[in-house]
Amino acid sequence: MITVYGMAMSGNCYKLRLLLEQLGRDYRWVEVDSARGETRTAEFLAKNPNGKVPLVELEDGRVLVESNAILCWLAEGTGYLPSDAWQKAQALSWMFFEQYSHEPYIAVARFIRGWTPADSPRRADLPRLRERGHQALAVMERHLGESGWFSGPAYGIADVALFAYTHCAADGGFDLAAYPHIDAWLARVRGTPGFVPMPDLDDEAKARLALVD
Repeated sequence: MITVYGMAMSGNCYKLRLLLEQLGRDYRWVEVDSARGETRTAEFLAKNPNGKVPLVELEDGRVLVESNAILCWLAEGTGYLPSDAWQKAQALSWMFFEQYSHEPYIAVARFIRGWTPADSPRRADLPRLRERGHQALAVMERHLGESGWFSGPAYGIADVALFAYTHCAADGGFDLAAYPHIDAWLARVRGTPGFVPMPDLDDEAKARLALVD
């Protein structure tokens, strides 16, 4: 049994829940609200000095952090991670893309709109974040015009990683109507065996998302 410390509304944490459910693997979930400072307590920082979720803890006390590293560990030896070295590297390249060129814009825009006050100065960053986020979506759209998945010839952890924040990109103010290949891919991911959706946002976050910016 592994223990996952995570925030249900976080895409980086949702990745793990989605893969664990699809693997049919038992786990214990400990909800940690990073937006309210729960990752900055002495107890949590003793597990992860970087003060972030998700975090996986094994029964013997070993700890693993960083969502995509955890996905790779969970998927090792399964069909969700290609065994061919070249295809595995291709999947990893998309996971690096997700963390460097996708998540910093699409996920951050979502966080600013849903978890910061209406008068937050961070909202001034939204136009730049959306510009860079649309660049990432355009790269994905081009790839999906030629291939059905990001993990190789079949669904895998690169798709899990990119689905996490792409499927809720509208929360950050991104209109996906211009990306038909992405829309079709999102539907394919939702149709994979064992798929579970991200939980609904709470009313407070929904109210903030409704604000005009």
